[in-house]
Amino acid sequence: MTLHDDAVRALKDWTAPEEPESGQERLRLDYLDHLAAHRDGLWRQCLPAHLTASALVVDPAHDRVLLTLHAKVGRWLQMGGHCEPEDGTLAAAALREATEESGIPGLVLLAAADGPAPVRLDRHRVRCAGRDRPESDHLDVQYVALAPAGAEAAISEESLDLRWFDYEALPQLTDRSVRELVARARELIG
Repeated sequence: MTLHDDAVRALKDWTAPEEPESGQERLRLDYLDHLAAHRDGLWRQCLPAHLTASALVVDPAHDRVLLTLHAKVGRWLQMGGHCEPEDGTLAAAALREATEESGIPGLVLLAAADGPAPVRLDRHRVRCAGRDRPESDHLDVQYVALAPAGAEAAISEESLDLRWFDYEALPQLTDRSVRELVARARELIG
């Protein structure tokens, strides 16, 4: 199975949260349309949009999340980024990105009945191909990664800072997407 096939399967199998105002089902269908129209729809070269994978790192024992102050974006975000050729699945891409950017070994993606599953989708504009290139849409497939007990984060070169935040004390430089992802993670973890 190719990464493209896995992405189609993951999105077809995923049930969007029943929040009509969130537009999750519309995004799910848009992502599937994108993949149907673009065999290269997971690669950064696919313009004007491509899928990305991210994971919110959660420490459920301490009711906190790990966020990175992204060097290019200048906001506190979950870990994530572009798919790579070695990623066999979207879930693997999200886990790889979370592990690389957090420095935490042993992360485990929150699973549904059939294994790791997305928890949210988010579309956002980013200039990822360089300063002189146009912005593109990231069609982000978001997961939750559970940190092992005693996990210690280590900052990567992609971050200006990396910190744990209590669920109720997210920094000001977070956007709606991050806040909704944290709320969804709390809902699923309990």
